[in-house]
Amino acid sequence: MSKSNKKEINWLPDVEAHDYPAAESYLSIIYNPAKVAQIVDNLKASNLVQFKAKDIFRASKLSLLGVSNSHVQKDSKKINKGIALSPLLLVRDELNGLVIIADGYHRLCAIYEFDEDALIFCKIV
Repeated sequence: MSKSNKKEINWLPDVEAHDYPAAESYLSIIYNPAKVAQIVDNLKASNLVQFKAKDIFRASKLSLLGVSNSHVQKDSKKINKGIALSPLLLVRDELNGLVIIADGYHRLCAIYEFDEDALIFCKIV
């Protein structure tokens, strides 16, 4: 599909409120409660930035979930219908040299299948 035929990915102007508790839940597996609270506060205060889908995947070192995943399917349908997506929440893990996708992994997978060069709106700390 040529660039001119690709659907544009629409983004909400800010992260949806329910994404922060989801990120907190995930991060609490990795970090202690005080560190998690600090990270989430920093994410809330951060400005939106953009990175290419393929670069986020490379930095996260995660595997791509296929379109058979129900959450990826749901997000793919949103893209095709032009429904705005919530920006991703990312955390730099400098000690291990990677980025943690605190929230938005399924959205990232759907976007990557759609266009690996797509610019993804996110907050990163």
